[in-house]
Amino acid sequence: MSRVAKTVVIALSMAAAIGCTSSPAAPPITVAAAEATPSRTPASAVTTSTQEPEFMASGPIIVENQVDVAAQRDGVITKVVADAGRQVKKGELLAALDDRQISADLAAARAKTRSTENDLKNWESEAMVLDVDYQRAAKMWEAQIISKEQLDHAKFKAESDQWDVKRVSELLANAREVEHSLELELEKTRITAPFDGIVARRYVRVGQSINRSDRLFWVTAVAPLRIRVTLPERFLGRVKSGELVGITPAEEQSATRHYRARVIQVSPVVDPSSDTIEVLAELYGDTSGLRPGMRADFHLAELP
Repeated sequence: MSRVAKTVVIALSMAAAIGCTSSPAAPPITVAAAEATPSRTPASAVTTSTQEPEFMASGPIIVENQVDVAAQRDGVITKVVADAGRQVKKGELLAALDDRQISADLAAARAKTRSTENDLKNWESEAMVLDVDYQRAAKMWEAQIISKEQLDHAKFKAESDQWDVKRVSELLANAREVEHSLELELEKTRITAPFDGIVARRYVRVGQSINRSDRLFWVTAVAPLRIRVTLPERFLGRVKSGELVGITPAEEQSATRHYRARVIQVSPVVDPSSDTIEVLAELYGDTSGLRPGMRADFHLAELP
């Protein structure tokens, strides 16, 4: 056999051998891959089914007591005691207005009240004396010692004094009302905290002239904290007062801080414009890290 013919025969033999050895091996590889795929699917499905479905809504952290403290009368600020960030107690002084004129008027009113009180005592004493004179005159008339005219004179004089006593009593009541009115006006020159809380903002400075109803301070309570959210209509009748929910700060994507709240109010009607209900929950336990005005996420178990 020639060299060329031997080379051709060897090449054909090698090709046949390669074909016989590779073609049976391919199917087992394909079968193994097919078997590996379904083996992972049930594990994933089990993990998903164990997670409890949850509904989340976002809302603001609020407090019930949060107001702008406004001026109750015109005046000029003479003192500012509290600044933003200060903790205050109910009735604590925040600022003061110029009270010199009102203080002077109040002193005059108190003096008038004292004078009228003295006048009333004087009239009451005189009325007692005239009443005694009338009683004596009545006995003397019965004994026919004095005339009827003298008896009537004593009677009318005693009655006249009684009317004077009533007149001065009314003057005294009016003087006391004027005094009380000025005391109320004097109280209006003292700007005080309406409840325990913190001064969030200050809008005035010493020497500033203000008018009635002008904003002076913004005071807010720091507890108890609440969250107000809106939920879809389907939660009406399912979310009830007393139910516990989870709260997380809205800015934290990983939700590392968790808080607890209890539903205290559920709107009994549905807002027709948005098909939602309003829910109010109050936080309890440790609420450090939360402040009024922050937004938080309201986590509620999804109901079937």
